[in-house]
Amino acid sequence: MSPLKPILLVEDNLNDVELVLRALKKNNLVNEVITARHGGEALDYLHRRGTFADHKGEDPLFILLDLKMPKVDGLEALRQIKADARLQLIPVVMLTSSSEETDLVKSYRLGVNGYVVKPVEFTQFCDAIRQLGIFWALINKPAPLPSRA
Repeated sequence: MSPLKPILLVEDNLNDVELVLRALKKNNLVNEVITARHGGEALDYLHRRGTFADHKGEDPLFILLDLKMPKVDGLEALRQIKADARLQLIPVVMLTSSSEETDLVKSYRLGVNGYVVKPVEFTQFCDAIRQLGIFWALINKPAPLPSRA
C-alpha cells in the first residue's frame, strides 16, 4: 500500500479535470488523483459501490468537489459525505466557478472545509491548486478516519 493517500477530484468539466491534473503534476504533488464526473460517482467511490465495488484502496486524503454538476451536484454530495460517520472527517474543498454568496453559505453550513473559486487565468489556477495541494497533503494534520469494516 502506498504511503500517500489519493486525492478525489469530483468535476464534470473535462477541461477543468485536465487543468487540475496538470497543475498538480507541475507542482510535483504525486498523490494518485481519482476522478469522478459527478457527485453520484464520487459517492460510489467512497462507498465502494458500482464500478468501484472492487476498489480496495484507502479513503482519499481530501476531496476537491465541484458545485454545479449533473446527476448529483456538489452540495448534495457534500451533504451525504458529512452525514456519514465514516466519511465526515475527510476534508472537502469546493473548487468551483461559483462566487455566489448563497452557494458559499450553503457549502459552509453543510460542513465544507474550504471554498475556492477557480481562477480563470492558468498561472493563477496552478498557484491555487499548488497551495491547496501543499496545505491538504503536506501541512494539514488529518483526523484519523474510522477503519473500514
